[in-house]
Amino acid sequence: MTLPRSVSDILDEHVTLEVECIDRMLLNLYQPRLQHELGVVGFFKLHRGFPFVSSALMDPISKTFVADIHRFVADHGVDLVDFRVGQRKDDVAHEYLAAFEGTEGVLFVGRAQEKTSVFRTEKRRNPITGATYPWLVRRTAIVNHFYIYAIDDDFGPFFIKFGTYFPYNAKLCLNGNEWAKRQAAKAGVAFEALDNGFASCEDPKRLQQICDRLDDKKIDRFVRKWLARLPHPYTAADRRAGYRYDISVLQAEFSLTQVLDRPLSGRVFFEEVIRENLDIGRPDRVSLIFDRRIRRRGARPTPGRWRTRVFTDGVVPSLHVEYKSSRVKQYFKEGVALRTETTINNARDFGIGKRLHNLPALREVGFLANRRLLAVQRISHDPALGEAAFARVAQPIDLDGRRVAALRFADARVHALLATLVVFRLLPNGFANRDLRAHVAPLLGRRAETITAGQMTYDLRRLRVHGLIERIPGSHRYRPTDFGFHTAIFFLYASRLLRNGMADIADPVPTALHAALARVTQEADRLAQRAHLAA
Repeated sequence: MTLPRSVSDILDEHVTLEVECIDRMLLNLYQPRLQHELGVVGFFKLHRGFPFVSSALMDPISKTFVADIHRFVADHGVDLVDFRVGQRKDDVAHEYLAAFEGTEGVLFVGRAQEKTSVFRTEKRRNPITGATYPWLVRRTAIVNHFYIYAIDDDFGPFFIKFGTYFPYNAKLCLNGNEWAKRQAAKAGVAFEALDNGFASCEDPKRLQQICDRLDDKKIDRFVRKWLARLPHPYTAADRRAGYRYDISVLQAEFSLTQVLDRPLSGRVFFEEVIRENLDIGRPDRVSLIFDRRIRRRGARPTPGRWRTRVFTDGVVPSLHVEYKSSRVKQYFKEGVALRTETTINNARDFGIGKRLHNLPALREVGFLANRRLLAVQRISHDPALGEAAFARVAQPIDLDGRRVAALRFADARVHALLATLVVFRLLPNGFANRDLRAHVAPLLGRRAETITAGQMTYDLRRLRVHGLIERIPGSHRYRPTDFGFHTAIFFLYASRLLRNGMADIADPVPTALHAALARVTQEADRLAQRAHLAA
């Protein structure tokens, strides 16, 4: 049995289960009106009726909130754990999760000091009267945060982290794959788990339908359910006045898991894919993955570092491709599945808002990026696609029963046309028939008047049908497509390489290329002799 030889081989013939699902999500819980100084002033003066605003008014709210959390811990009989510096909180959570019995409840409450944004009161002095007055400013401070680790009957394990100082912003972390597992179990769909994913399933189509049902509305109901159960920093009167937590997406992971029938060959193959794609972080290739235009120069260049990074955890490598603050990660999960994950750390990287109701648009971007990465890898690793792309240009096309001539690689007229496309790529308003004739004629060693408009119309039709140019709507002008521009450059480079190589081969004076080809021939003859074949 042979190993898969290309990306197409492994994805088309060796995948036993393929599942797309929202993976880990980190949500921001915040009150929009309390994120700026004037909003805080309105809260205390207009809503609560205080004549002034000071951080002294925030202290009783914080103490009440902390006391409510301690009371919650005592009433529910859960542990209050002080996290140590450098301690992995997930490790502690796994220990409590392993000992938990039941489908829903709080595992424990953790406490840690972390930096956060808060409001402080500064004493300022009127430069005219000399009188002092309090002034509200935003600062960062290290304050206690409470981590509430719990299990939900629908969403499985999650945690909420509350800050204990005004405006009491919180973060909630959940996992969409865990939600899908619980829903599949309730629906009676048999499956084998794979960490935060699936290793096998008796009904893959139904499983995918379950994964597709997770949306912003279900997540919002889940968040509201637990906010109603847990201690809340804002009173019922505050919430009735509109001071409720809103939800935005801080981070969202979108995963594509492709389980392979032969894990060993899949791992070896994945390592080969990494070696073939170390340049996938280049701007031109990243733009293919995220379908976004990347500007390297100009007044507003696209921010970000264009690089491919390979990390190794033990003996398992992973491939990372970055775009602005987001990234695509690819690795071989638990030795059985190819995992591709797009992590969006800032929805505005893609012109999308951060509010939770934008999740459908984020979902489309994330899953499409996964598929585009695999498509780029197919192209870079599978020459069959390259052959198809070459045939698209170099073979004739039947268009509604009429034959459109090919653009033959060795045809001098074709190379003249392609060289002209490279020049026309720089024209903002495209080019017309007469522009093409004026540029092509000198490249063929002819005068422009010796080439008719009809001949150029014939060439324009060839270029357009083969996808190298497109007509500008509402005009008789054309512009090169991205495919046409890249094809033109590659054809011209390859032609020059062949001409120079053939010149060396045809030169009667021995050259370095002669010597290299002679060594290759000798080694091939020795190999044939060892294999008992005729040289």
